[in-house]
Amino acid sequence: MAAAPVWSVDPRTGKRREQVAVEATAEEVGRAVTAAHEARGALADRGTRAAFLRTAAALLEDARDALVEAADAETALGPARLTGELARTCYQLRAFADIVDEGAYLGVVIDHPDDTTTPPTPDLRRYKVPLGVVAVYSASNFPFAFSVPGGDTASALAAGCPVVVKAHPDHPATSERAASVLRRAAAEHGIPEAVVGLVHGFDAGLDLIRHPLVAAAGFTGSVRGGRALFDAAAARPVPIPFHGELGSLNPVVVTEAAAAERAEEIGTGLAGSMTLGVGQFCVKPGLVLAPAGEGGDRLVTSLAEAVGATGPGVLLDHRMREAFVAGVAERAGLPDVAAPVTPGPADAHTVAAGFLTVPAARLTAEGAHDLLLEECFGPVTVVARYASREEVTAVLSRLPGNLTATVQLSAREAAGEDGAAALLADVTPLAGRVLVNGWPTGVAVAPAQQHGGPYPATTSTSTSVGGTAIERWLRPVAYQNTPEALLPPELHDANPLGLPRRYDGRLEH
Repeated sequence: MAAAPVWSVDPRTGKRREQVAVEATAEEVGRAVTAAHEARGALADRGTRAAFLRTAAALLEDARDALVEAADAETALGPARLTGELARTCYQLRAFADIVDEGAYLGVVIDHPDDTTTPPTPDLRRYKVPLGVVAVYSASNFPFAFSVPGGDTASALAAGCPVVVKAHPDHPATSERAASVLRRAAAEHGIPEAVVGLVHGFDAGLDLIRHPLVAAAGFTGSVRGGRALFDAAAARPVPIPFHGELGSLNPVVVTEAAAAERAEEIGTGLAGSMTLGVGQFCVKPGLVLAPAGEGGDRLVTSLAEAVGATGPGVLLDHRMREAFVAGVAERAGLPDVAAPVTPGPADAHTVAAGFLTVPAARLTAEGAHDLLLEECFGPVTVVARYASREEVTAVLSRLPGNLTATVQLSAREAAGEDGAAALLADVTPLAGRVLVNGWPTGVAVAPAQQHGGPYPATTSTSTSVGGTAIERWLRPVAYQNTPEALLPPELHDANPLGLPRRYDGRLEH
């Protein structure tokens, strides 16, 4: 049987642009993984790895125009958005290079023998080593930052792990171009190009997660697809870590005092956040708890004006468009659900943004309205109007895990008055990032970032953005009573590499 072709498709028209590749067979996946595994030693030197990451960033910048053109043709996200995303991707690569140079991520701890402890402490020296080949599953909505050259790839390479990337079918040409750039960067530093493998095809993705030389996986996508891969990772003869970002509702709670104080500002801000990128951000606010009174009415009016002024947009592919249209129609048909601005199809290729409203009481108990508590990918949000603080608590208690949770507070509440701390305590268990008087869209690449949350937001407690994302691809090893001549240099007493470490209980920089 001939291999299935992989086509680049224009989401603005639904028409094929070009054949980019063919879907990988199980044998081809196996060759890519084996080659990556055999090349892992070339990533052992930290200085070489850091230089490789910086060169990758520079070469991506050199190829910016061609990469952005290819990505726009396949995603319709627009040159401005994609140029910014590529800049973010390059910044992320350089940030991980800095982390590799610093070396704190190795977590070096040295304890000398101590007979006074109970039980006595032997000579123990601990640090972290790379897991091995990492399977990376690209995201549809970020063809750079969460795809071939994105955070999973950058953090894995920084940890010393080769990657084999399963390209997303929505941007195969962009994936090929980006992979070529990363391989050229590797070659410039004498690293085999196989440290960045790329495969296409649904079956290839399954073959990849099952390959015995794959040591861990990173995924960004749907609950359905991510859970299938997560289960496959756990079902292997040797289970492996699977760090998946699957889905998030990203709830927002607007207090009565905040609505009274600045309803119009909140409504406009919400409109900008929920329609950003045609509502295709993983942190789009999908459920908003707003008061039922006059302040809430003003908020809804402001939101309707701002969303109504938003032009139609193109989703990443026609399959997603169909799912959005069907999902909105199903939600809008539920009892007591209204659509002040109707979301749905604008023409054969675009969609119009909109939002739904519902009494919050409909969401406090199990029933058909549970659908409103599930993510709907695209430019739509649900505004649930609550009559009491008790209704807010009841709705929050029914929510699944999320990447973010947001509270909109009045000035007095933000100063710590009127029970705002209790509301923050209610939302904190729901999410990995809690925002006050802001909007969740926009995930800063910063050391303190947490982009991950309780299931189904993610399948682990780790983050996929920020410096600590590197920890996903490492495991600790302790050496006991090992002669220094046999120890890795990272664990020598003299600290020849100048690493930050904890030495006999003291933190050394």
